[in-house]
Amino acid sequence: MSFSGFSFIFWRLMELLTLIPTMGMMAWVVHNFDSINQRTPTDFLVLFIVSVLAVAWALGTLFLYSRAKHSAGFVSFVDLLFVGAFIGAVYELRWIAKANCSTWRPSGTYTTDFGLFTISGNKYHLDTNKWCAILKASFAFGIMNCIFFFLTFIFALLVHRHDSSERVVKTTHTTRRRSHHGHRSRSPRHSHHSRRSYV
Repeated sequence: MSFSGFSFIFWRLMELLTLIPTMGMMAWVVHNFDSINQRTPTDFLVLFIVSVLAVAWALGTLFLYSRAKHSAGFVSFVDLLFVGAFIGAVYELRWIAKANCSTWRPSGTYTTDFGLFTISGNKYHLDTNKWCAILKASFAFGIMNCIFFFLTFIFALLVHRHDSSERVVKTTHTTRRRSHHGHRSRSPRHSHHSRRSYV
């Protein structure tokens, strides 16, 4: 396997490692809106749809790599489309980047007696908004997949170039073998005719 082919498979796996959690988290968001009979906002729905399609595409081209490499030009084109789709999905959800999902809240007081002196103060705990954290993580994974799909787009082009050059070499080699074989098959006949003409 060539370096470009190995790199393509590696980054496909990286895509799946980030896409599957994104799809799961956004499915949870969509389910919560459906459970209260409300329409899912567009900025959530776009990332969910794109991630579902991207998982199907990444799985298909990974498990059928031996076939996909012969149509690597088409694979690279679709990957470039996913780059654009993820850019659009991330742009729709851009407002979450400025959100603060975790805050420290007081949870009581403490007192420590050292004999000569006493120390007291407030206890704090980290309060995390689940909705905000899920959306922010999905947003981050969306940005990562913009980069990952651009990398697989480049490596798919390199696979296409490598596969095309291999086909040219094989075709040239086959043509030379046929012409050489044809030349050898004609030479005995030619010598036979030459002998007959001198008799």
